[in-house]
Amino acid sequence: MGPIETSCSQAPLAADPLTLGEIVENGLCIGCGLCRSMAGRDVEMVMTPEGRERPMALRALDKPTLARINAVCPGTRIAGPPPAQMNDATLTDTVWGPVERLVLGRAADPMVRFVGSGGGTQTALGQFLLSSGRVKFVLHVAASQSMPMRTERQLSFDAASVLEGAGSRYGPAATLVDFNDVLDRGEPFALIAKPCDITAVRNLARLDPRVDERMRYALAFVCGGASDLTKSEQVLHRFGLREDELSLFRYRGHGNPGLNRIETEDGRAFEISYRQLWEDEDKWMIQPRCKICPDAIGHVADIAVSDAWLNGGPAVEDEPLNGIIVRTKRGLELFDAAVEAGALEIKRESNIAEISELQSHQVRKRRAVWARLTGMAIAGKPVPSVTGLALRDCAAQNSPAENLAEGRGARDRARRGRLGEPPAMPR
Repeated sequence: MGPIETSCSQAPLAADPLTLGEIVENGLCIGCGLCRSMAGRDVEMVMTPEGRERPMALRALDKPTLARINAVCPGTRIAGPPPAQMNDATLTDTVWGPVERLVLGRAADPMVRFVGSGGGTQTALGQFLLSSGRVKFVLHVAASQSMPMRTERQLSFDAASVLEGAGSRYGPAATLVDFNDVLDRGEPFALIAKPCDITAVRNLARLDPRVDERMRYALAFVCGGASDLTKSEQVLHRFGLREDELSLFRYRGHGNPGLNRIETEDGRAFEISYRQLWEDEDKWMIQPRCKICPDAIGHVADIAVSDAWLNGGPAVEDEPLNGIIVRTKRGLELFDAAVEAGALEIKRESNIAEISELQSHQVRKRRAVWARLTGMAIAGKPVPSVTGLALRDCAAQNSPAENLAEGRGARDRARRGRLGEPPAMPR
């Protein structure tokens, strides 16, 4: 398969699908867990030595099961918003996609803003969805109760539970590991997740009508990439700590962005700043799939929420604030209702030029992805089938020399195996 954009409205079932091992080893897996949900006991999610949650087939999967997994996996199929949705949008930008409204805003509740990791917008929306009766529960992620450096999926049925899960979580997160069970509940719900998780669920909706019947809202955060757990383990090594000593590992929050705070069972506490955590880009340990992501900005979400820092990084502690990109009519109704009810407050209207400055790294990535995927394909590697995300148009904003450099770089890295990863094995 190649990065050629098509307009197919249904997820095709591949005649010769990739195995789970091929998806993982070619660097296409993000560890969302949806394949585990579809294949059941035949697949186990494991934490690998590299610090990634990956699916491992316990027995050979039959071709129909693999075909369905290939049709929904966000590593093999990445689709933009339906054309009808795009045509309805007030604005459609080449890089940023459909936009009904674009503002700088935040949670109205000061506590939600403080506990959250930016402006608290996602937390406030999750709470409002529950309090207004629009959904019965919210599917999102939160710190593991038993291993607080790690992240696990959570179902929240009230506002207090949503607040308990507030704050950015870096590292692996299998948000969709039991998504079929979530659908089996037969209740309306909302999903707050990474853009790739929402891509996976939108893919599944083409095969399973329950998704559109029961998932009433999909809210994404603009994503800088999922790091390996080993990135977090480096922080522990800095302080001479072991993971089994921890009672708290807060990546950020309690401010904007807030400190990375660690607490141990015996009462010790350690802190480093957000900049100290991420100052060396060469040590971010971003997963391979993130480096070729064509949609880290939530094209297929109803609302996408970003940090609002000049040049993509905070000076020290910034005013609690989010960029809020309302993408669909459903998202606009929710946004307007949340503002009317006092759950959200708007600082001011924004625009494409400002969000492009605040999230300049996202603009660079969107412009680079077509060339990177083309380079991988030239190297003989499988790449995602990408539809409806204007990758060629984004690449046209670069010079030919820039695209050539991106393509050659990806080709060479792919040939050397740097865009892939080892077979999934448990630690």
